[in-house]
Parts: sequence; C-alpha cells; structure tokens
Amino acid sequence: MTSNSTPPVQRNNFCYRHPNRQSFVLCQRCGRTVCGECQTPGAVGVICPECMNEQRKTAPRTRTRTGFFSRSTDKPVVTYSILAVTALVFLLQLIPGLGVTERLLYAGLYSYPFAFEPWRMLTTALVHSQNFILHVGLNMYSLWLFGQALEPMLGRARFLALYVISAFAGSLGVLFLSAPNQAVVGASGAIFGLMGAFLVIQRKLGGNMNGLLVLVAINLVIGFIPGTNVAWQAHVGGLIGGAVVGLIYYQTRRLRQKRLQAVLIGAFSLVLIALSLVHFVF
Repeated sequence: MTSNSTPPVQRNNFCYRHPNRQSFVLCQRCGRTVCGECQTPGAVGVICPECMNEQRKTAPRTRTRTGFFSRSTDKPVVTYSILAVTALVFLLQLIPGLGVTERLLYAGLYSYPFAFEPWRMLTTALVHSQNFILHVGLNMYSLWLFGQALEPMLGRARFLALYVISAFAGSLGVLFLSAPNQAVVGASGAIFGLMGAFLVIQRKLGGNMNGLLVLVAINLVIGFIPGTNVAWQAHVGGLIGGAVVGLIYYQTRRLRQKRLQAVLIGAFSLVLIALSLVHFVF
C-alpha cells in the first residue's frame, strides 16, 4: 500500500552537515540525517561522509590486481632487479683478475660427480660474453620487453619462478645436447623461457602470435648457423621449460587453484632437478 502523505517535518529531518536542507534519509551506520550531496551509496542504504572516511581507514588494503592474468599497475620490480644484477655482474666481468666469468659459467661436466657444481646451472644466466657487448645488450633488451608484458600479468613471484626455472631448463638443454666440456654463458635460456611462456599464454588467450612466432623462429635458426657461437641447446631447453610453466600457469589461473598451481610448479621443478642429477647418479 502506498501513501501520498508527506512525513512530518521535525528538527532531525535536516542534514546534519547542511541544516537548511531537508532530508528523510539516514546514514545506515550512525543514523544521522544526510542530504543528497552528502550521501554515499552503501551495501544497504547510504553512508555519511564521516562514516565513509572511518570505513576507508579501517578497511584492509587491497591490491589493484584482483586475480591471475588481470593487469596490475605495479611496476615490474623483478624485471628491473634482474636487469640491475646482470648489469652489475657484467661490469665485474670486465675487471681483470676477479675471474667472475670462470666462476659462474656452466658446462655439462659440472653436473658430473668429479666436478659437481650444480649452482652454475643458474649463475650462468648472470654472465655474458665480454668480447661481444651486444650479447648482454640484446638479452637485457629482450628481458625488458617480455618482463614488462609478463610480470604485471603473472605477478612478481610467478614471474621470478618462470625466469629461474627457464634458466635451469636452458642449462639442462646444454647438459643433454652438447659436449660436457662445452662452456656456455648468458641469459638466453631464461629469455627463451619467457618467450615460450608468453607464446603459450597468448595462444590460450586467443592473442595474435604471428610476430612472436617469427621472432622465436629467427632466434632459433640463428643458433644453428655455423660460426655464430650461440648455444642453441640453451635456447631449446629454456623454450620448452618456459612453455611448460606457462601452460601450468594458464591451466591453474583461477584463484581457487592457487595451491594446485604451486604443487605443479614444485613438481615440475623437482623433475628438472632429477634430470640434472642423471649423470651424477648413474
């Protein structure tokens, strides 16, 4: 039943902030009368300015990124950090007598029992050829490009895991596809891992991959050209490793699958570690 009668005017029928403005709307939290200008829509009813400010102060902070594969406004801090560390290591490589390159490079023999130094499978991504500055330049430019695309999409922890796993997978490619005494340096394996992950994710999301496919193909072909002195083995290993990680990320992209994603990434990492120990065990 409706009524055309007007509510009786009382002293509390005026906005508490604007005493000359009549209103019959109350704040759902404090019960004070508020006019149209002072009203903020709430879950039920409206909220006055003071209660809204108090609510904002006590509400937990939330990140801009609300889910996996949603865009974040955060800066790609991990990407910038890797760039900075790699640049610092390259400068240290140029100092005679430090032997940074020799201490951090990787060769298959370092996965054998007589010269077991497994950490080199990751540290090799930090060093580059001192005689070819374009080596570090191109790798870091590629990292900057793909880092800005992937890190805001995946989040910092996922992106770092992708980069590290790809670097390790690149060294696995060297271990299984090249001579044991063939030393390699560079972040190419990790970079190709970023390419592989981006390729898979874009494919699953229905994005245009033509340019990326051409870029990956060109880089792979260059590695097979005699005399280029490029470790194509690391490219292949990193590409495969990154593609697998990218597939796991996509298939477990929902927030409720966060634990499953961590389990699968951990399991894949253990598989890679087990493969790296084949020569050590047998």
